[in-house]
Amino acid sequence: MKKTYLMIFLMMMLVMAGAGCSSDETEMKPQAGGKVELTVSAAVSLQDALNDIKKSFEKENANVEVHYNFGASGALQQQISQGAPVDLFFSAAEDKFDKLIEEDLIEEKNGIDLVGNDLVLVVPKDSKKRIGSLEDLTKADKISIGTPESVPAGQYAKQTLENMNLFKEMEDRLVYAKDVRQVLTYVETGNVDAGLVYKTDALNSSKVEVIAAAQGDLHDPIIYPVGMINNLDHAKEAKLFYDYLQTEASMKIFEKYGFKNLK
Repeated sequence: MKKTYLMIFLMMMLVMAGAGCSSDETEMKPQAGGKVELTVSAAVSLQDALNDIKKSFEKENANVEVHYNFGASGALQQQISQGAPVDLFFSAAEDKFDKLIEEDLIEEKNGIDLVGNDLVLVVPKDSKKRIGSLEDLTKADKISIGTPESVPAGQYAKQTLENMNLFKEMEDRLVYAKDVRQVLTYVETGNVDAGLVYKTDALNSSKVEVIAAAQGDLHDPIIYPVGMINNLDHAKEAKLFYDYLQTEASMKIFEKYGFKNLK
C-alpha cells in the first residue's frame, strides 16, 4: 500500500513539474504570429516624412510594427541616455547623436548622416510688420525660436542671430518653444511676429510665409543622423528598418517633404 501511495505521489510531482516548465516556456516565447514592435525616437521635424515611410515599410514587412516617439532631439537623447527602451534614434543634430556614441549606446558603424535641412524665417500670412529679410527682424516685437539647449533648430537660430550680431539686441524679444513645431504654431496663430524654423516645416503650413533662408555660413550644417541603439532585443528587425530608411523609395519621400538627400 505504501508503495502505491509513493508511486501516485511521484507521478503527481512529475505532472506538476511538467506543467510548470510548460508555463515558463509559454511566458518566455513570443506567441506564434505575433508582431515585433520597434520604437523609433525621432526629431519632430521628421514626423510627416516618417509617417509616410512607416506605411510603406509595414506594408512590405507585415510582422513588424513601428512606433514613433517624436520630440526635440536633445530631450530624446537624454531619454535614451537614461535608459528609455528605444531601437533607433533619428536626430536633427549631430552633437546629440554623437553623445550617444560617446556613451557607447550607438556604434559609429551603425549610424549614417541621412538627410539635411535649411533654416528659414517665417511670418504670419497676414503680417503687417513689413519683414522682408533676416535683417528686418529688428522690426518684430516677438520672435520665436526653439530652446537652444534642447532644440537643434533653436541652436541653429541662436547661432544665426549671433553671427548677424542681432542676438543680444533681440534677446528680450525671444519666445522660446519646446520644439520646432511649436515655433511654427506660434507664428501661425499670430502670437509672435516671426519665427525661425526648418524649411520642411514651413513648406507644410498654409498659414505662414517664408521670407528668407539663413545662409549656411551663419550656423552649423543641419544634418540628420540616424542609428541603431546597441544591445537590441530586435536587432534583426531594427536593421531592417534602418536599411529601409536608406532605400530609394524612402529618400524620395524625404525629398518630397523638402529634405536634402545626404547619401
